[in-house]
Amino acid sequence: MNKIQNPKTEVPKGLEINDKDLTFLLLTCLKNMTKNYAVALTEASNENLYKELKKEFDAISKLQRETFELIFRNGWYILEEADGAKVGEKYNHLNECFNDLDSEEE
Repeated sequence: MNKIQNPKTEVPKGLEINDKDLTFLLLTCLKNMTKNYAVALTEASNENLYKELKKEFDAISKLQRETFELIFRNGWYILEEADGAKVGEKYNHLNECFNDLDSEEE
């Protein structure tokens, strides 16, 4: 399987927290915040509250993405190229599920 990665930025080893540790911790926190804001958005009954939550959700989602990109650029996260056949199988399966849902509405 082909790996997609950038050159790794070395960080100090040992018990001290380094830039990599802090960045992964930030990413974890932002991902959790994004999930929690998504739940809050689905439960907001007031339009003004929804709009304010949506602004915060968008800002946190953007920061989460930027943090992930920083991690990837520093070579601390490695992606593996997906097998085209597996992607096609998954697409077909999800498409069938969607069509099943669509046909139930009629």
